[in-house]
Amino acid sequence: MRKIHKFLLISLLLSVFMFSTAANSLHSPDPQPPDEPVKLIFIHHSCGENWLTDGYGNLGKQLGQNNYFVSDTNYGWGPDAIGDRTDIPDWLEWFRSAQTEEITQALYDENGQLSNYSRSLVDPGGENTIIMFKSCFPNSELSGSPDDPPGTFADLSVSGAKYVYNQLLQYFATRPDKLFIVVTAPPVSSRAYAKNARAFNNWLVEDWLSENDYQLENVAVFDFYNILTGKDAHHRYNNGQIEHITSTGNTLYYPSGDDHPSEIGSQKATEEFIPLLNCYYQRWKASASSQMPVAVQQEEPTPTNSAAHANNSPESSVTGSSMALAAMIDDFESDNPLSANGWELFSGNPANTSMNCAVEEGSAYEGARALTVNLEVKADDWATCSMLFDQAQDWSASEGFTFMLHALETGSVFDVNLYTGSADALQTYTYSIETTTESTEGWIPVTLRWEDLHRVEWEENANSPFDSSNLVIGIAFGVNADNSVALSIDNLALVDDNSTTDQP
Repeated sequence: MRKIHKFLLISLLLSVFMFSTAANSLHSPDPQPPDEPVKLIFIHHSCGENWLTDGYGNLGKQLGQNNYFVSDTNYGWGPDAIGDRTDIPDWLEWFRSAQTEEITQALYDENGQLSNYSRSLVDPGGENTIIMFKSCFPNSELSGSPDDPPGTFADLSVSGAKYVYNQLLQYFATRPDKLFIVVTAPPVSSRAYAKNARAFNNWLVEDWLSENDYQLENVAVFDFYNILTGKDAHHRYNNGQIEHITSTGNTLYYPSGDDHPSEIGSQKATEEFIPLLNCYYQRWKASASSQMPVAVQQEEPTPTNSAAHANNSPESSVTGSSMALAAMIDDFESDNPLSANGWELFSGNPANTSMNCAVEEGSAYEGARALTVNLEVKADDWATCSMLFDQAQDWSASEGFTFMLHALETGSVFDVNLYTGSADALQTYTYSIETTTESTEGWIPVTLRWEDLHRVEWEENANSPFDSSNLVIGIAFGVNADNSVALSIDNLALVDDNSTTDQP
């Protein structure tokens, strides 16, 4: 009987940096504007429009006076009117979806003006270098509790918002040639969720990047929320250092008749933001990362509660193993180039099964589509949802593979199989997984190393470890003997081992 392992989720840590934060922090903040015009684009709605507008917040005009050529987006802008959608959960569509490449290229190319601000500079040409983005004040009404940890899906809660921003770092790490400025959502007058808003924005400023061990200098936060909560609340450059001074209040101190910040509040934000932006720009420009694009490396989100691993589980599945995404096997968004037939259903006795193996639209981890695996077999039967490759794949440069999993029920047992040999004489290596509560509540990552898989018991050399990563001819998800499972699979990819710390 093959052993069943409850899997433990691996946090894939970003490791795309060239120099440590400690080294960069040795440089004092430099509030001087760029020597040459730098293109900046601001994603916003009404509060941002007011902030940019001459005679209201004056941000657009003063950015120009500091050598930033400003463009902006608003309602109706971009592919599929993506400019309509700027709530916190919407940032995943901008930066972590199947549409990201199209959206961000349009964003980088945009040089238009959708708000009423003066432009004193001539367009220097080229792409936008600085990407500012901000959600509007309803995003300060986050449900949950102030101390909630990051969750496993996006929504307007403390945990859901943390999940979103953790996800964004995966894209930002692929573009060290861009500087991303997160502008926190402005406060509201209601106290109902004010403590949650304060806690979340403090987390963004103080803990977000360090919790994710994000070492690049291409991401920074401006606490627009904090500045607007009190006269003595600041986020600014002052006397040679960056200050983040919070107020005792957590609601809007500068109202305008509704929850849009007033002219005075918006102008205060402009006064504090521009020197701080200069510091962020000079810090990023001085870093090595600003000069060189890097390969895509991603971090899968850590579930709120980790699953328990069996006592005899392989060491490679221990929490803390740091692995980086190397190459996508199948994101299920388009026809798979590795197999002309795509994903196929196989069974020992189709008459005894009620099954589905198909790439379908609907519930996906990201993008529009995921692999649906619904298998139900009788005693002494088996079934797999498999993709057999047109040519053998050499995956030996990688250490294993990963995928995102969502299950319908807790306690379902399924196999993950790799195949070598030939289509007529498959050699099967397997690893068995039991779904957990976390996998039914949202999407969770599963990561396996090659040595985690072993030869099935009914084939020659039973239980021998998998050692043919240079000759992989297929991959499958399956069940055996009077069993059923209902799963969704997304973002099946190879991973590299970039661990720099001992496993616990």
